[in-house]
Parts: sequence; structure tokens; C-alpha cells
Amino acid sequence: MARLAGVGRAAVSNWRRRHADFPRPVGGTDTSPSFALAEVEQWLRGQGKLSEVPLRERVWQQLAGHPAGPATALLHAGCALLLVHDRHPDWLRVSAVSDERMARLLPGVLEDVLTPRFGPPSRTRAVRTPATPELLPSAPLLRSAAELAAELGAHTAYEFLLGRHLDANPRQYTLTPQGPADLMAALAGPARTGRVVLDPACGTGALLRAAAPRPGRDCADHRLYGQDSAPDLAALTALRLALGSDATVRTAAADTLRADAHADLAADAVLCHPPFNDRNWGHDELAYDPRWEYGFPARTESELAWAQHALARLRDGGTAVLLMPPAAASRRSGRRIRADLLRRGALRAVIALPAGAAPPYHLPLHVWVLRRPGADAPSAPEVLLVEAARAADGKHTDGRDRQAWPPVQDAVLDAFHRFERDGALAEEPGFALSVPVLALLDDEVDLAPARRLPPRAAGGGAEELRDVRARLGDTLRLTAELTPPGAEPGPPDAARRPLTTVGELARAGALSIHTGHTGHTAPAAPGVPLLTEHDVLAGTAPSATAPPHQDPDRAPGETDTTPPGTPALDTPVRTEPGDVVLPVLGGGIAARVVDETTAGAVPGRGLVLLRPDPAALDSWFLAGFLRGTANHRQASSYASTSARLDVRRLQLPRLTPEQQRRYGERFRDLAAFEDALRLAGRLGEQLVRGMYDGLTDGSVAPE
Repeated sequence: MARLAGVGRAAVSNWRRRHADFPRPVGGTDTSPSFALAEVEQWLRGQGKLSEVPLRERVWQQLAGHPAGPATALLHAGCALLLVHDRHPDWLRVSAVSDERMARLLPGVLEDVLTPRFGPPSRTRAVRTPATPELLPSAPLLRSAAELAAELGAHTAYEFLLGRHLDANPRQYTLTPQGPADLMAALAGPARTGRVVLDPACGTGALLRAAAPRPGRDCADHRLYGQDSAPDLAALTALRLALGSDATVRTAAADTLRADAHADLAADAVLCHPPFNDRNWGHDELAYDPRWEYGFPARTESELAWAQHALARLRDGGTAVLLMPPAAASRRSGRRIRADLLRRGALRAVIALPAGAAPPYHLPLHVWVLRRPGADAPSAPEVLLVEAARAADGKHTDGRDRQAWPPVQDAVLDAFHRFERDGALAEEPGFALSVPVLALLDDEVDLAPARRLPPRAAGGGAEELRDVRARLGDTLRLTAELTPPGAEPGPPDAARRPLTTVGELARAGALSIHTGHTGHTAPAAPGVPLLTEHDVLAGTAPSATAPPHQDPDRAPGETDTTPPGTPALDTPVRTEPGDVVLPVLGGGIAARVVDETTAGAVPGRGLVLLRPDPAALDSWFLAGFLRGTANHRQASSYASTSARLDVRRLQLPRLTPEQQRRYGERFRDLAAFEDALRLAGRLGEQLVRGMYDGLTDGSVAPE
């Protein structure tokens, strides 16, 4: 509804409370109700809040409200978009009749498109041809989808609808983000004519999409094979690949380990993001399966079963790249299989990604690069280990920061290609090295890069530690100089001063209140710094990057085709010198005055920005009184496990500008003293950690 009216979600909630004639829910739950699109349009138009429903929003609402469910609707829409893409005259012919007639004609016409793309009808073909009774309720959706394809292109239209469906059901799907998918495809080798790529757990098709040749290239012999136990995912992936590439696509819906649909395949590359920690993978039924060439996996080692399945589906010399949980590199139950993979030269590299790169986001997942050894191939003497979190200048990288991913990928690929070329890689401290296979064949056979590749000393060596010590000395001297003078008693009438609240000041125009970035708005340009709650509490510079501006109705990677005049989301406020930023969650007591180093950032989730009128309020006076403990206590509310600050209830005294400046100067001095203490603490911690690391790794002498 917010998108239809071009407003924020809070406005819609207010309308529901204030207007007795607001449409009633027709489904969903109390916390997430669903409404009839026609009723919502009628109400918005009657209120003068709706001029025209954007086409993309109309198509999405038709898909989301389909009686057979959004997955079925997306399948039907994808088939129709493939018909529009491949045989547009046929679509024009069957769509020029009534809905009933179109539903009768479509099955035959669709089969003529689906068979060349996905093979003849069979029990395992993922995309089956919908029958007339199934297509009849979808007729309005198919017409709207074709209209959207005329505006955006069939491929972009499908990506938009699929992306919205995935975003609306985040817990239903395990996604492989684009960055790790591109890295895995690049590790599998460059695309070439006649290349065969398999993903035996294809999910939404991210890995095969990363490996697919782009439309217009010579890819007639390029073949993409996929399989997934979820029929909906196998079908949606097939349509996604067919609309985005001219390669031959063959996907199947079946349990890969128990009923492999591609048992005779000899692929050039296998890409796989298998299910993790799956104890029902077929351990009891598959004890004598020929795929277990390197050992029969334990029930708790499903990931090693997937690794051996990938090797079994490769041609000699082919490459498999799998996303693995870090435990697979060190669990005792898998050490015999890991040892045999090493002895026979099948395991080429283990790359530890930064935590947050892919779900589950709290773990630093590993990428395993495997190669099927030929009959006469010599075993590889060394294995590459990479700690990708330290890829960029030795600094720790957060995998969730998409802006920081390209340098990580470039550094990993450069190290891997040098290792492939030379057969070995000299140690790059904290980042990469190649280890002799014999050195790994101990009692544990632990392949975790962190075990063999300790991080660089925290201080960076003896020279940098001397510099840290000098900076610490300067900071301690500055801290002594900034120590506040002795406290004097305040005036006797201070407790009876008239008070006002932030809410009253906002109503009077003395300041404005802005909420932080929540994900429903986006900055106007890519790479804008994001000021987080941790930055405010720690007194540091913005530590994150806000996502680039993107229309919520546009698929990832799609260019902006929004017609002029279409309502857009508001661009969030960006900090200016003199603003006051404070956190509202968790009970932390902080209020930070924005300076030149913090200006231009977007306040993040959980922050509120106050912008005072300089003629009415001194910024330091405002920030200082907002930090009072008693002030926070009376303005906070508490749930069972959290606290929230009502900023509008925070109080400060009514003082003249001259009195405000006097308080502001003291508060500014206190803030400078606090910053110096924090810097001294960070430098002291860095010096101590660096000395411990330097003494233990030999880079610092004990004398």
C-alpha cells in the first residue's frame, strides 16, 4: 500500500487507525494482514492518494494474490515470458482472444517453446506445461506480465518478479549472494564454448546464473544442468536461466543424492551450495554407492557426501567449487575422507570467506576447490589456504559490506591463479599460503586456514609497534591536559529551572527530528558512509557503507526505468555539522555532535538525528543535557529484554543563548576528554595485543 501511494509504511498504519472506512483484511495474520488490491485502489483513489498504480506493482500484486500461490503464479508467468521472449508472434496470436480461449490455446504453444529449451516432457523435467484449468486463473497475470516485458524486457521482468518473491519469503529460501556466486564461478574456470556446468543443489539458480554465458555470445554448445529436491525451485531456476542466456538448460526435480537425474554426466565444472548439517541425506540407503570413492561419509558429514558427488560428476581434470561450513574442514568424523582427498590430489584449495558473506551469516564459510584427478595425473604436492577476511590491505573485511567485496574477490582470484600457475604460493602473512600435503596429514587433518595461517601481529611488527607506543604517549599527555577542572557546586535554583522537551522544541521549529536508515529508504548515490549505532557509542567515524539507491520495485542489476512522475521513496537525511545523533535502542546513553569527519553520512538503524536551529539552540548544550542519566531514565520504556528511548520526551532547561553557550563549552571539553580516553584505550589495546603477537610469532625480540 505504501508503494501504491508513494508514502512510508507508518503513514499507512495511521490511515488504518484514523479512517473507519479503510479496507478490511481479506487474509494473512493479525500482524501481517492481506488486503484486496481492488478495494485498496478504490479507497486510495477516493482519498485522492492514488493517481495511477505502477505497472510493476500491479503485476506483483496479481502474482502475490494468485489463488494457487505465488510460486505457481511465478511459474506460469515465467512460461509466458519465455514465450514472449522466444516466439513473440505466437504470444500475440494467442493473447488476442478471450481469457478462456487463451487458456485453451496456451498449453500447446507453450510446449513448443519449453521442449527446445528444457527437453521433451519427462518425469524429471522441472518445467512442465501447465494445463488449461491451471492457466485460466492466471490469464490476467500473464497479460500484465507480457505488458511488463514490453516495458522492461522479458528477462528483467522475470528477475523483478522472482526477486520480489524471494524478498517476501526470506525464511523459505537459502540464497547464495551474488558476490560469493561470482567468485565460485570464477574459481571454476573461464567460460568457453561447449562447457558443461552442473549445480546438483541449484536452489534459486544463483551459481548457474553466475556461470552462464551472457546473451549474444557463442553459447550454442554451452549446457547448464541443475537439480533440486524442491520442484518449485528447480522450475523457477530453469526459467531464470533460459530467459537470461541462450545456453541449453536441463534442470530436474528430485533428491540428488538418492535419485540423481544426471548420473551419466561428465561436467567440466560443478558449482554447489549444499544443505548444511543434514542428517537425513541417505546414509542408510547409500552405503555401497560408487560415488564414495574417497570413503563412506558419516551420518554427520553430509557435506562430504556432496563433495564426493560433485567429484563423481566431473570429467577427468574438471573442477568442483563448493560452499562449505567451516566445521567440514576439521570435524574428526571426516578426517579420513579429507586425508584421501589430499593424498590423491583432489583437494586444491580451501578459502575462508569473511563472516557475513553468505548464510548463515554469523559463520565464516569456506569455499573448497576440488579437481577430479585423471588416471595418470600426479598427485598435487601442495594445497592453497586463504583467509579472505584479510584480503584487502590486511584489514578485516565484513562479508556483509558489498562495497568491500570486489577487492576481496580480486585478491583471492589473484592468489589462486598464481598458485595454479606455479604449483605453490609463498606465504602472504594473514592472507594466503600453500601448504605441503604431507604437513596436513596429521592426526586431525585440519584444513581450516585459520589453523595454518595465523593473522598478522596486531601491531604490524616492531616498527609499527614503536609508532603505536609513541602515539599512545602523546595521547596520554593530551588526556592529562584535557582532564576537567574540579567540580564546583551549581546554583541553588538549578533544580527548579523551567524545562522543555525535544517534542515541544520540534513543534516550535527549534529543531527537526529525523529517523535513521531502515532499509525502506536509500541514499541518492552509491558508497555513502553509514553511521551505525556502534559508531556513535564508540565515538568512531562511520564504519559501514549504505546500499546504493535502488527503486524497491526494481530487480537487482536492473537499470532504472521508472517513468517520470512515479512516486519514489524519500532519500534519507544525511548528517551535517552541528547535528546531534543519538541511539534509541538498547539503553545506551550517548549523544554525538556531528563534526566535519562525520558529516555527509546516513544515520543507520536505531539512530535518531536532531537538527537544531543555530539561532535557537546550541548543539553542544543540546547533546550534553540529552546525555543525563536521569533524563534517559524518565524518557525510556522497557520490554522484557530491551529498552527504547522516546526522544521526544527528553528534557532540557529553558536557557538564554548565552547560558547555553556556557554549558556547551563545558560539554565540548568533556567530549574532547572522552575522545582522548577512548583513543588511549584503543592504542593501549593495540600495543598490548601487538606485543603478545610479536613475541609469540618471533617478529619482536624479548630484549
